[in-house]
Amino acid sequence: MRNDKDNLIVTMTFKYSLEIIEYTEQLELLKKFNMANQLFRSGTSIGANVWEAQNAESKADFIHKMKVAAKEADETEYWLKLCTESSSYPRCDKLINKLEEVIKILSKIISSSKKG
Repeated sequence: MRNDKDNLIVTMTFKYSLEIIEYTEQLELLKKFNMANQLFRSGTSIGANVWEAQNAESKADFIHKMKVAAKEADETEYWLKLCTESSSYPRCDKLINKLEEVIKILSKIISSSKKG
């Protein structure tokens, strides 16, 4: 059962998903539908997998779900870097910076979960 006490990574990735939604809505206004769809799916999936990991059936299941979240974060970083390098996309430096922090925390959670 999910524990509803404060959890940094759950809160952080939930808020990040909201920011991804806002950014992809900007992209849709610019008719950048393909990129908006890719970013929406991978960017919101990070938080969805972290959320689901809170209900893991085992330690191995928890680690697996966090690894999926980390993979989605890597994919999201790719799409955001494409946006950054393209002159016809709005800047997303803030999203990249926050994502780098999320990736570091996910890596730490995964490595410490494997040890403990």
